[in-house]
Amino acid sequence: MAQGRSGTIRLESVFSVEFLHVIREFEYGKVVERLSPGIRILEIGGGTGYQAKRLKEDGYVVDSIDMPDSNYVGQLEFPVQPYDGRNIPFPDDSFDVVFSSNVLEHVLDLPYLQAEIKRVLKPGGYCVHLMPSGAWRFWTNMAHYTELVQRLLGLAPRLLPKGFSKSARSDAMSVLRLMVSTAKHYAIVPRHGETGNALTEIKTFSSRHWREHFTNQLFTVDEATAVGLFYTGHMVLGPRLSLKSRQKASKWLGSACVIYVVRPA
Repeated sequence: MAQGRSGTIRLESVFSVEFLHVIREFEYGKVVERLSPGIRILEIGGGTGYQAKRLKEDGYVVDSIDMPDSNYVGQLEFPVQPYDGRNIPFPDDSFDVVFSSNVLEHVLDLPYLQAEIKRVLKPGGYCVHLMPSGAWRFWTNMAHYTELVQRLLGLAPRLLPKGFSKSARSDAMSVLRLMVSTAKHYAIVPRHGETGNALTEIKTFSSRHWREHFTNQLFTVDEATAVGLFYTGHMVLGPRLSLKSRQKASKWLGSACVIYVVRPA
């Protein structure tokens, strides 16, 4: 954001919770295909509670937990219970299924959480985890700089001063400073998870990596299936690219998400 005499110039966010819900609804359909009717489910990292709400609407018994400083605290659609990010606040053998969507990569002490997941699963219980793929990480890296170009092109016409007054020149300089600060902000692609960087995550988000992780934590991997939808961490095009087009694109560019079904070995 930069301040000129004629007012404030804002760098608007392109993030849209509404569009995110369109994506999550598609993925939700893939999740429920792997659930039996009426079971009790624990959702870890509930966010807005959107998917927990959908599960409840479809007849499942649902508890949802997330960190108290979640980005979605003010946008809750379901009573998401806060927890400390480590100790799941439920007794042993409480749930038939533990479900998460784009969460495990954000957990720093993942082995500890995996042990907690085993603790709260009933005998015969299993997990359904949606995880970002290596393809998602690669194309998100590319989209990072695409979004930078979009922002700079959007600001460029405002570089020309509207007249020769001191105020007009000051406004143009404010835009120039905003463009420079924007370029600096986008200089390095941030990592998405808790370890490595935006390049190493291409490998650590791969199905091979997650299969090895689950195996090392004594889970049996029953399934690792591409969801079949292309999108990136930046909402380039957003809803202007239909779900049907995104499904087609995933065949060439890779699925943004992989669904893992795992159970204690």
